[in-house]
Amino acid sequence: MGTAAAASIIIFSILVVLLLAGVPIGISLCVASLTVIVQSLGFNGAAPAAALKMFQGINIFTLLAIPFFILAGNIMNKGGIAIRLINFATALTGRIPGSLAHTNIVANMLFGAISGSGTAAASAMGAIIGPIEKKEGYDEDFSAAVNVATAPTGLLIPPSTGLITYGLASGGTSIAALFLGGYIPGILWGLSCMVIAFVYAKKQNFVSKKIITFKDFINYTLDAIPSLLLIIIVIGGICAGVFTATEASAVAVLYSLVLSVFFYKTIGIKDIYSILVSSGKMSGIIMFLVGTSNIMAWVMSFTGIPDAIASGVLSVSDNKIIILFAINLLLLFVGTFMDLTPAILIFTPILLPVCQQLGMSALHFGIMLVFNLSIGCITPPVGNILFVGIKVAGRKLENVMPILLRFYAAIFIILMLVTYVPGLSTLIPGMAGYK
Repeated sequence: MGTAAAASIIIFSILVVLLLAGVPIGISLCVASLTVIVQSLGFNGAAPAAALKMFQGINIFTLLAIPFFILAGNIMNKGGIAIRLINFATALTGRIPGSLAHTNIVANMLFGAISGSGTAAASAMGAIIGPIEKKEGYDEDFSAAVNVATAPTGLLIPPSTGLITYGLASGGTSIAALFLGGYIPGILWGLSCMVIAFVYAKKQNFVSKKIITFKDFINYTLDAIPSLLLIIIVIGGICAGVFTATEASAVAVLYSLVLSVFFYKTIGIKDIYSILVSSGKMSGIIMFLVGTSNIMAWVMSFTGIPDAIASGVLSVSDNKIIILFAINLLLLFVGTFMDLTPAILIFTPILLPVCQQLGMSALHFGIMLVFNLSIGCITPPVGNILFVGIKVAGRKLENVMPILLRFYAAIFIILMLVTYVPGLSTLIPGMAGYK
């Protein structure tokens, strides 16, 4: 048995056992990697080598963007920005069948685009829109399914920590290009769910009783403009070269803090401490994952695992369509039991070379990868957005899943379009001068 095959069996066997035992993914990655390092370098050399690689993995300036965007998202979540985006979305959706469901979808896309957090979107939107839908006679399982299915759009519509993570893992793919590339796939995700929601609501006769006047539309729009400006400031600043993605994340924190404290006046000084603590905890978890994933990436590199997997995948077929379909199925399976960040860090160095051999650009692959793994956030058994959305709605998984299956089908169709139509990912970056 070759070195790569033996290392693969050891790593993935240990990972599966530890994950099934409930061990956190970061610790599981570290233990699995250390086992292979010990075999190769001996016990005395394993710990220093792992510690060095872990430090190198997080000693990257661009990574500062992740905790800053997390902090900005938490400030927005508690700063009253969600309700203003909901009102604006309500004004946009009018009284079409399932208008409140469409409001939820549009609000998730807007809030996700501002906060970069699917979990925050599911929590905020579910808590605010859910009770309104219940009052107007909407099926609560349907409402929960809509909220869950569309909360991950914020993982694609920038600013997105997942795209930042991929940019680092891929060896320097432009984060600005990735941000721009996420717009069309993220919007298509939301639109596909709106189609399903419309058909379902039409059959169930879910029509909003609230009438939005022109005056309401103007008021809601004006109230939401300061929040929406953050998108223009962050993405516009990055693309215009005014600041980097890391600097943009700091600008997002400052802007959201000023907006919430002084303009909307929804956050007090006493709230800032709890926001900082929760943001610090989440940032610490992600940084630990980045560090341990870098250990595994190094182990895979010196044992030749990526090359072996690439050869194995390419030997299955010489048909690009079949290979890409198989890669998507693999990633969908991975997403059911592994969180977005570690999955990106582990599988980017493995699958990116394969897709590049097929003629796929690093930009296109990154959008496909993040889109695919974002689906795992709303699928059992470990989908964090799925369980947050269900908990907020107070529903049971077995009742929400039959409705969610319809949304899964629509999202999968968009995934296939993103995979086989490169222009969906590269059109806007190309127009902005990125290749």
